[in-house]
Amino acid sequence: MEKIFLSDDDDPIDIRRDNVFKAVFTRNTPESTGALSKLVSALIGREISIVSILTNEPPIENVRDRQIRFDINCRAENGELVDVEMCLNPDFFEPVRLEFYTAKLFGGQDIRGTDKGYNDLKQTYQIAILANTKFFSDEAYHHSFFYYDPVHGISLGGRTQIITLELSKLDAIVEKPLQEMTVPERWAVFLEYLTRSPLLADIKSIP
Repeated sequence: MEKIFLSDDDDPIDIRRDNVFKAVFTRNTPESTGALSKLVSALIGREISIVSILTNEPPIENVRDRQIRFDINCRAENGELVDVEMCLNPDFFEPVRLEFYTAKLFGGQDIRGTDKGYNDLKQTYQIAILANTKFFSDEAYHHSFFYYDPVHGISLGGRTQIITLELSKLDAIVEKPLQEMTVPERWAVFLEYLTRSPLLADIKSIP
C-alpha cells in the first residue's frame, strides 16, 4: 500500500483531504450517515436519504494510508446510486475520469432477467468536490452536467448526472452573512474553511 508523506505544514485532519473526507462520512453511525445524506441532498437539489455504503475499497482507519481511490459509493433508500469524491488536487483529465466512473456506476446495475428492463435502471449521481484548483473557466462554484444536444438545446432526459463543487471559487460567497447563504453554499464554505479559519466558529449546524 502506498503511503502519504505529510510535511510539518500539512494538516492531517483537513477534511479536504480525500482520505479524511471519506473517514468522516463513512462511519457506521447515524451522525455520519445523516451528514452524508444532507450533503448529497444539498448538491442534487432534493431530499435524499443514504441507507448503505456499497463495498468499494477498505474503510480508512489511518489518515496516512492512501488507497487508489477514496470515493464514497452509496445507495439511497429509493435505490438511486451516488458516488461522492473529494479531490484535493484534481488532474487535468478530471472531466473524462468523472464520465468514466459515472458510466461504470450506472452500467453496473443488475437488470438481468425477464422481469427487468432498462426502465428499472436507477438515477445515478457522480459528485466531485474539487478543492485547490479553479477547474472550469467560469466563476460558478456549483455545476450539474447532463446529456443534451447543444445545437438544439434538447435534453436526452437520461438518468445520470455529474455534479461538481469547486471550493476555490468561494471568495464572494464567504463574505455573505451566514443567514443569506444557501444550503449548498454553507456546505461549500464548511468544507473549505473547517480546519483553516476561525470563520466557522459560529456555525453549529448545516440544515
